[in-house]
Amino acid sequence: MHIPDGFVSPAVAAGTGLVSVVAVGLALGKSKDAFGIKRAPILGLTTAFIFAAQMINFPVAGGTSGHLLGGTLAAMILGSPWAATLAITTVLIIQAVLFADGGITALGANIMNMGVIGVWVGWGLTQTLHRLFGSSSKHLPLAAGIGAGLSVVAASVVCAIELALSETAPLGLALPAMAGVHILIGIGEGLITGGVLTYLATARPDLLPSGEQRQIKGWLVPVVSILLVAGVLSLFASTYPDGLDSVAEKLGFVKLAENVRVQVPTPLAEYQIEGLGKIGTSIAGLVGSAVCFGVAFGLAQLVKPKSDRSSSADT
Repeated sequence: MHIPDGFVSPAVAAGTGLVSVVAVGLALGKSKDAFGIKRAPILGLTTAFIFAAQMINFPVAGGTSGHLLGGTLAAMILGSPWAATLAITTVLIIQAVLFADGGITALGANIMNMGVIGVWVGWGLTQTLHRLFGSSSKHLPLAAGIGAGLSVVAASVVCAIELALSETAPLGLALPAMAGVHILIGIGEGLITGGVLTYLATARPDLLPSGEQRQIKGWLVPVVSILLVAGVLSLFASTYPDGLDSVAEKLGFVKLAENVRVQVPTPLAEYQIEGLGKIGTSIAGLVGSAVCFGVAFGLAQLVKPKSDRSSSADT
């Protein structure tokens, strides 16, 4: 659902950009309670995993593909929708700047859709459903899976409204087209979210939030998993156009992205390195994951409580 340059008007880009700046600013302030010394690396690992997972497009009906948005998954792993907003925002900025994935002028819209709407709708629905299911920990993956799937649909509806406000496509066409295909993508989102949380709850509960701020029990498995997803599984991603691109082709506005493209010069555009073929894709995935981890880890150090900074400096 990465909107490229040219799909939204300057007014919509400016409005969504303002909303995103305010949301990210609030997230920076509100995330301080989410990161003690022992959990700060979780933001880096989560952000790197979301980046890697978004490289893997899975096929859905009608020659269309989708990929994980990850807002709900990030919120549940981090235990904070504010922190999840920071994670998704970091991914989106790095994708736009280093990989030409999502427009520079549409960055505000993408952050609002996926990093704000996607995160908070998924978080809110998960909390509500979890209570309805009895608040048992064994029901959390199911609640999160449903919340994640519906969050994708919510983000797609907002995207359709942005396209309509930009006069890119009539709302009567854009809304059912976007919502229809993203219902299918949302099913994949829900299955991935529920599956990952089920695994973590069983095998690696140290990577999930807890009141004890437990130490991570080894980095090897999560780091290797991220590298495998980014460097190996990404090679098997579907080549079908994703939900938004498919809708753009069907409704006839896909060429707008070609007419107004703002691209930062980068050798990693489109997750490729010229002349290296699939190896280039693997390298791009590994570089992107490493950069995401580094930036997000730095943010965790920035927003963690002052008491933790003082104690780490003393040691």
